[in-house]
Amino acid sequence: MKRAVIFIINMVLVLASSCVAPKVFSETKSEKELCAAERDNVMKENEQLTVENTELKAKFEGSGKEIERIKQSHIEEQEELKRLKAEYSSLSKRFSDLQEANRALVSGSDAEAKKMMAQLEQTRKELYAKEDQLNMLSNKLDTERKELQRLSAELDTRNKRLSELEKMLAQKDEAVNALRKKVSDALLGFEGQGLTITKKNGKVYVSLDEKLLFKSGSIEVDPKGAAALKKLAVVLEQNPDINITIEGHTDDVPVAAGSQLKDNWDLSVRRATSIIRILLENSRIDPKRLTASGRGEFMPVDATKTSDARQKNRRTEIILTPKLDEIFNILESN
Repeated sequence: MKRAVIFIINMVLVLASSCVAPKVFSETKSEKELCAAERDNVMKENEQLTVENTELKAKFEGSGKEIERIKQSHIEEQEELKRLKAEYSSLSKRFSDLQEANRALVSGSDAEAKKMMAQLEQTRKELYAKEDQLNMLSNKLDTERKELQRLSAELDTRNKRLSELEKMLAQKDEAVNALRKKVSDALLGFEGQGLTITKKNGKVYVSLDEKLLFKSGSIEVDPKGAAALKKLAVVLEQNPDINITIEGHTDDVPVAAGSQLKDNWDLSVRRATSIIRILLENSRIDPKRLTASGRGEFMPVDATKTSDARQKNRRTEIILTPKLDEIFNILESN
């Protein structure tokens, strides 16, 4: 009997150490929705950025679902623990009742005493089995609580990285707006004379008509166009974190037979190269920031076959893109 009392006391101590329900995480604040919308708009500029950012969100959603699953499992196991406690209490009472009955029957028949002892032994085995179940459940709850803490810490880390990413995207957008204003101020006298400046997909586009830069079929830049490019070069020198792509575009009319040019591909690339040489002349622009490309006649702004449409298509676009190295580093770390 003393052994049983000690056993019951030990079980009460074990039950007293049951775990506390984990705290519930706060939902993402509504003001982040605006940041997310701006982020999505900016992320269109780079297919890789969009894909990797989508994967990051998917990881976040997967972590949230896993946490909810563990919470639900934790609740169910707590209910199972309560049920086992009730069974344990009932068995303890039966054990005590049998002990009392055994004492009353000590002087009775040996057969009845043996029966009572067998019942006591069976009850003791059941108690030990329930105790093992309780211990296993308690260990499982501890393991899941640690896993929940690990997932919570991981989710906090990813939320922090996402906040850093949103902040960098906002800073990049501010930089693009500031750059567009600087370029507009520098080229103010040329706008409306074959030069337009627009912001699209997180980039600044400086579009120059053929009439401002080149004579028909020529790769030599006119003095007026060269003057505009020199003013643009000053702005580019002052913004070293901007990559520069020069794209040449032509109409769909083939180059003249016997020309030094092979085709419209050749014409568009060589015009882009001519512009790069002017931007680099007497400037401190790092040549590594510059890319010359030719699009030929294959990216028209107006696909109709009229003379006005062809004039619009004969253009050069200078595309200014902020460097995204820090943003890519954050995505790769996830």
